[in-house]
Amino acid sequence: MAISKYVSDIKYIYKDPEKVFNYLSDFENLSKYLNEGMLQKISEQIPQVNVSDFESDHDSCRFKISGFGMAEIKIVNREPFKTIKIESAGKLPLSFTFWIQLLPYGEFQSKIRLTLHADMSMMIKMVAGNKLDAGINQLADTLAGLQY
Repeated sequence: MAISKYVSDIKYIYKDPEKVFNYLSDFENLSKYLNEGMLQKISEQIPQVNVSDFESDHDSCRFKISGFGMAEIKIVNREPFKTIKIESAGKLPLSFTFWIQLLPYGEFQSKIRLTLHADMSMMIKMVAGNKLDAGINQLADTLAGLQY
């Protein structure tokens, strides 16, 4: 297994970092976006993977991945208004650490950047590496477009 690093472009959000941080640091706020079609899109883009049974609380979310079982993603560290650190747990085909970084930008604006460190086999990297490269920026765009 080898660790690969994926970093998004910097995106801008027209809300102050405190409001963005408070929203993103609670998985309950993100659950409606995942349940409103995102899981179906994942299954459509990668037909071998069926994601279902999503549930969440303040600090974590859990879901079933066909062929692997239950997986979990947990917020393991919150540095108020600056950083949210998330780690994988459970039965995922890779392990990862994910950071959401926020910086103030002007008055009532924020910059956001996402960083993913994924520990995965060469086989998974060959299949998913390019998708993760594009996906980290798509996720950053999605987070920048949320209604905070």
